[in-house]
Amino acid sequence: MRLAIIATHPVQYYAPVFKLLAENPDMEIRVFYTWGEKAMEKFDPGFGQKIDWDIPLLQGYDFEWVTNTASDPGSHHRNGIINPGLIDQINQWQPNALLVFGWAYHSHLKAIRYYHHKLPVYFRGDSTLLDIKPGIRAFLRSVFLKWVYRHIDHAFYVGTNNKTYFKKYGLTDKQLTFAPHAIDNARFSADRNLEALKLRQTLGIAEEDTLILFAGKFEHKKSPQLLIDTFLALNKPGAHLLLVGSGIFEIPLKTKASINKRIHFMDFQNQLLMPVVYQAADLFCLPSKGPGETWGLAVNEAMAAGVPVLVSNKVGCAADLVIPGLTGDIFDSENLSDITQKLGELLKDRSRLKTLGTNAQRKIADWSFDKQVAAILNTLKHNHAN
Repeated sequence: MRLAIIATHPVQYYAPVFKLLAENPDMEIRVFYTWGEKAMEKFDPGFGQKIDWDIPLLQGYDFEWVTNTASDPGSHHRNGIINPGLIDQINQWQPNALLVFGWAYHSHLKAIRYYHHKLPVYFRGDSTLLDIKPGIRAFLRSVFLKWVYRHIDHAFYVGTNNKTYFKKYGLTDKQLTFAPHAIDNARFSADRNLEALKLRQTLGIAEEDTLILFAGKFEHKKSPQLLIDTFLALNKPGAHLLLVGSGIFEIPLKTKASINKRIHFMDFQNQLLMPVVYQAADLFCLPSKGPGETWGLAVNEAMAAGVPVLVSNKVGCAADLVIPGLTGDIFDSENLSDITQKLGELLKDRSRLKTLGTNAQRKIADWSFDKQVAAILNTLKHNHAN
């Protein structure tokens, strides 16, 4: 079977999936990258810098770059992906089925519409209903999305909130298969303890102290300023806060944090070092308020590293991964008193944090690339046979 895959650009969360699909003897895949070859030189506006990943993203599977003629190329807006030659390139390869990652780009939606009734059209996205506010805009969006998803034969959902979204906009249980959102669990769980201890020492964090970690873009939706406010309000002796990343809020965050020497910052860290950063922490916090925190794969990474998590209820993965009292806790988004109370409770007992971290690592083991690929392969084979 020949599966054409449409994706904007190579990312660390999907390149391993493509490699595993390509290794299957019954499957031939080709990925069509619609951002174009310049995606490998891309400036990330969220991090405020050019990102060169230090792990291979183009090895082990077949791919083609597709020329992108957008005047402002990128995956941050609908008209950032315009590919006049995409359909011709796919047709030349003659696939049996199509898998599209994300519809909200000019060329992706065009391809979905073109191949509807010509090929089985599969879809992968992670949208949720968490940020929907009732009103005329929500109604009009609902009408539009139901039209979009009428062109999809089958979708792979990443978790509970994503499944609810797909069902609201017209897909049935028969058209949905669970294919878990995943990261490289083995890489994040591999023992980097000695390097983690060295990192703590470099930051001046004693072995008996407790380290809370935020890792990600310093941007509006992730709400890192709420975590700093919470940490300052708690003012707990022996507790430290580390914020790893960069972005538009970097200077205001550092200014706010400057009154407390137990708040530390590190610049954006690449993939090979991130397991060390997570393993140096006792607790990971993702305080996002949205809109658009559809999953939060940093939570998977922290859990794989054996770290418990505190997240807001606007984080898409909370419903599936964060079990209060077992793998961490969930607080009401933008609620300073709720996050302060829950963070304070978690910081009371460092040995309990270790237990929660062990539980978290056990929980995330099932959310793997292997499970995701098996779900895709089984669905394709079953539908192809019928």
